Amino acid sequence: MQTDPSLRREIGVFDSGVGGFTVLRELRALLPTARLRYLADTAYAPYGSRSPDEIRARSIAIAEHLIEQGAGLIVIACNTATAHAIEALRARWPDLPFVGTEPGIKPAVVATRNGRIGLLATPATAASDRLRSLIERHVGDRQVVVQGCPGVVDRIEAGDLDSAELCTLVDRHCEPLRAARVDTALLGCTHYPFIEPLWRASLGPGVELLRIETAVARRAESLWTPAPDEQPALDVETSGDPAALKAWMTQVLGWEGVTVRAWRPELGIGPAGPSVRN
Repeated sequence: MQTDPSLRREIGVFDSGVGGFTVLRELRALLPTARLRYLADTAYAPYGSRSPDEIRARSIAIAEHLIEQGAGLIVIACNTATAHAIEALRARWPDLPFVGTEPGIKPAVVATRNGRIGLLATPATAASDRLRSLIERHVGDRQVVVQGCPGVVDRIEAGDLDSAELCTLVDRHCEPLRAARVDTALLGCTHYPFIEPLWRASLGPGVELLRIETAVARRAESLWTPAPDEQPALDVETSGDPAALKAWMTQVLGWEGVTVRAWRPELGIGPAGPSVRN
């Protein structure tokens, strides 16, 4: 593993799948010369249905790989991984900055007019102690309706962004928020902005919808010191199928010219494994 800070020239970003691309887009805009490496743990997506121990183990393995490749800062572009793994990662690598992704409870408390806030999250995030602590610290006398949304991430990973079945699923998850008459709602998963129009349509025009990815990218920007000779680069890796991720990136993001490589830690295959050029 690289230990010389001068060799750590990349910003590593990871998520259980494609959701972290919402953060990566913001990072590319804020730090156009940065060397970025994105790892989608697609083979284990969605994290929201996995145990805290599994999520921590995967996050540690991914962070170790990103550090070996030269990461000097790691962005956990996943609410679920942040909730269950960021403390373990910071304890294991105390000298390395980690930027987590958490629901914007404080901005929601400021934004709400009637004191009723909704949070749409993965089941694992919804059930996490970290979220419970965040709410206890900042909500005060406001009401927060926390809604776990099983099934949504799977459809986004598959590139299903507007089917009738997904609309029905979104509407079912939003029903408790409508019943509580929230006026402010948080997208508590980095996947969810990809279907923002569906959330807005289901919640109605009177609900303010808050996102978090720009704030996460700005926090990373504040911690990053570019090298004088820094040249922009983007490497994308996945524990799943590189061809499938390439097709998703083309369909949803319109990104061209990006090589997608396979990462297979359990098989001993690293970034030199099979790849597909986008």
